[in-house]
Order: sequence, then structure tokens, then C-alpha cells
Amino acid sequence: MINRVVLVGRLTKDVELRYTTSGAAVGTFSLAVNRQFTNSNGERETDFINAVIWRKSAENFANFTSKGSLVAVEGRLQTRNYENQQGQRVYVTEVIVDNFSLLESRAESEQRRNQNNNNQSQGDFNSAPPENTFNEQQPQQGGFTPEQMYGNAATSFNEDDLPF
Repeated sequence: MINRVVLVGRLTKDVELRYTTSGAAVGTFSLAVNRQFTNSNGERETDFINAVIWRKSAENFANFTSKGSLVAVEGRLQTRNYENQQGQRVYVTEVIVDNFSLLESRAESEQRRNQNNNNQSQGDFNSAPPENTFNEQQPQQGGFTPEQMYGNAATSFNEDDLPF
């Protein structure tokens, strides 16, 4: 049986990093992932997917990302349930992250954050984020873009652009 999930999206808020009683780090976050198609109004919808990351990876992920960071995560889908304070059974489905990649450089991330802060102070919330050209597993010079690594319906490239 196979249970693998690969997602590319932006963090909806900073990673919430906590520690278990035994000292293990656990980070929880939500990833905004655009759908590849548009709805009947011609708008692209977004899914908000909850994820959990553990131990040293959680600490690294929390330290190197922030709200709006473009990331790729790989893991497995897991469902759990619990009883809330009202006595109702609550079911939760989330991605348990095994690996992640940062898909923008720190400079791009800072630039986007500054741009968003400026736009919010001016009341402009419709600005698009900058192009993303960084992958943690590849060096910035001569590295591959996220579109080359993961594909993108809006981006086309020919065989000469492939990394292999």
C-alpha cells in the first residue's frame, strides 16, 4: 500500500512550534495550495491543508520559514480522532511531514515580507508574490527552479530545460 503526499504551497502563518513532555519538538502549520483549475467564475481556488512535522526537522522548519514562505513538503496522510469538551467525536486529517524544501531564498522571502508590509499599510492586498527560483537541495547558482523540479501547469519548458 502507498500513502505519499507531495505539496507545494505557502504557509498561512508562522509554524507553531511546541515540545512534548519528553522534549520532542513538534511543529504544526497550514499550507495554502492552489488548485490547478479554475471554478465556474474563472477563479483559482485554494486548499488549506494542515500538516505536522517532528523533532529536529520541526525546529529547522520553524527557524527558516515564516508566514507566506513557499515550501514543498513530502510525507504521509494520517487521520486521528478525539473527543472534544462537548463530548463530540472530532476527526482530523493531516499530512505528517517527512521531508521539506525551501523554494525561495531568504532574500526573496524578506523582499516579499517587506512588500506585503508596505502594501498592507497602503491598503493594497492584491499584489502577487515574486517569482520563486530557489530550492534548498540545489545551489542558488546553477540550481533548478521549483517549476523545473515539481512542474507547474502555468509554466512550460522544453527538454533543454530539464535537469537530467
